Amino acid sequence: MPTPESSRLAGQFALVTGASSGIGAAVAKTLAAQGAAVVVNYIGNPDAADAVVQEIAAAGGTALAIMADVSKEDQVQAMFKQAVAHFGTLHIVVANAGIQVDSGFVDMTLAQWQKVIDVNLTGQFLCLREGAREFIRRGPQPEVSKALGKLLCMSSVHEVIPWAGHVNYATSKGGIMQLMKSAAQELAPQKIRVNAIGPGAIKTPINHDAWATPEAEAKLLTLIPYNRVGVPEDIGQLAAWLVSDEADYITGQTIFMDGGMTLYPGFATGG
Repeated sequence: MPTPESSRLAGQFALVTGASSGIGAAVAKTLAAQGAAVVVNYIGNPDAADAVVQEIAAAGGTALAIMADVSKEDQVQAMFKQAVAHFGTLHIVVANAGIQVDSGFVDMTLAQWQKVIDVNLTGQFLCLREGAREFIRRGPQPEVSKALGKLLCMSSVHEVIPWAGHVNYATSKGGIMQLMKSAAQELAPQKIRVNAIGPGAIKTPINHDAWATPEAEAKLLTLIPYNRVGVPEDIGQLAAWLVSDEADYITGQTIFMDGGMTLYPGFATGG
């Protein structure tokens, strides 16, 4: 029998980084709607994080906001310590926090390069590592989750599609792919699943200019065969399924959710 969505993640505790807006907020709200208690991580906007927590609570869920810069090891470790002290353990970690600092390649500074790598790639490493440590410390809870724990990376279509003017960002996402796969390979014998979602164009603040006007959206749609721009809730639904027992035999995979962007639509008419 399929698991009812409202109880799919019942009894589980999740931590979602970068969850005060955009994809992270949608993932946190969807996990909560499907039964998990959720840590809403944020860095710069406590009011936005509190709003996500309040929305989850108003819908009957449980959430806690915790501030941490995911690029800082001490802050990540403190966040996990606080989360475990509050909830007792974690079963799900969604490493979502990410930034763009765009520049042409020859003009890109080391600081621009390093900032994106620190947040997007090192930040995911730190959160996945702390999540795995907690799963192993806690031990199996088969009545709650078939897997010992679930780690989910937020990647991008740009782990496979080059992106001129965004070399730091694309490199960070390509790195996430190998981080995810290598961790999945190593942790699978301990029944820890590691996967990634590769969003395409999603209507979030990070890419607001790409879809904010009808003209911009029309241009963007030339890259999307399915002919619509995604919304954060699309990613939230996929994330909740990927960390559920229904996806228990999936590990080491990036699931692209992109309306066909990775189909290279420029070749649809023969190239």
